[in-house]
Amino acid sequence: MQTGIENFVEAETDLRGLVFDIQKFSLHDGPGIRTTVFIKGCPLVCKWCSNPESQSLKQQIMTHDIRCIGCGKCAEACGTGAIAFTEAGREIDWEKCNECLECAKVCPARGIETVGKFMTVDEVVAKVEQDRIFYENSGGGMTVSGGEPLVQWEFVSRVLERCREKGIHTALDTCGMAPWRDLERVIEHTDLVLFDVKHMDSAIHKEGTGVGNETILENARKVAERTTTWVRIPLIPGFNDSESNLTRVAQFAGEIGAEKISLLPYHNYGSSKYPKLGRTYPMEGTPRLADEKVEALKRWLETMGYRVEIGR
Repeated sequence: MQTGIENFVEAETDLRGLVFDIQKFSLHDGPGIRTTVFIKGCPLVCKWCSNPESQSLKQQIMTHDIRCIGCGKCAEACGTGAIAFTEAGREIDWEKCNECLECAKVCPARGIETVGKFMTVDEVVAKVEQDRIFYENSGGGMTVSGGEPLVQWEFVSRVLERCREKGIHTALDTCGMAPWRDLERVIEHTDLVLFDVKHMDSAIHKEGTGVGNETILENARKVAERTTTWVRIPLIPGFNDSESNLTRVAQFAGEIGAEKISLLPYHNYGSSKYPKLGRTYPMEGTPRLADEKVEALKRWLETMGYRVEIGR
């Protein structure tokens, strides 16, 4: 007969999350040197997303044509006939692909890889603990990011709780689009919340991300009442970089008592990932903001009395 403790241990052992990356020596996801755990799945579809492989809450394939050796094993393994070889090389009919992952399993050159790995709480915490000395010397810790961590809130909550129990500073990087009951459970074990506020106008927010911002702003208010909060603004050219929107975001950050505002300038570093997933980058050709403009926006917000940083 199992005791309550045994049942808890069994549940803990079985609890797994879908992680698509663990980045060590991260300097932009909170204070100090950090390990950032990237959780797969997101309720938003931001046009500028630099991690498109993070959006789906399931494992996917990602292609790397430069590694392909033309052996044909992937085509043989494909049950839907989505993969073919021509004179131009390997071609994938993404509409036929059912993400069975068989092609990735047989590829000897990693020309097709599986994105997303199921990990236990123990496995993630063990990875985080490897760099404890860096956290202690720099005032760092671990950050859970995504995607959106709250789509796997139970797993994330337990990872954060375990890290805190081990004396590791914890941070949550979130878009805030989740039921409050889930978010509340997660921030019980969070020392710092990095809260994205992408636009104050709900209709414009929906145009850029696929969802309105009412739930997000309400959650931001509740989070800031309970734990240290940084408001982060991804600066997207032509979307949210106007002085009128930034004024409203800064005022909102002040109203909820956010410790600081972080400006995250747009970049297109993730654009090359889209074709590897059979997708088209929505913001192709969008120029990055000049450093001078970003610095000017920072100084302008500081003149209104806000603490502002760029890039973290």
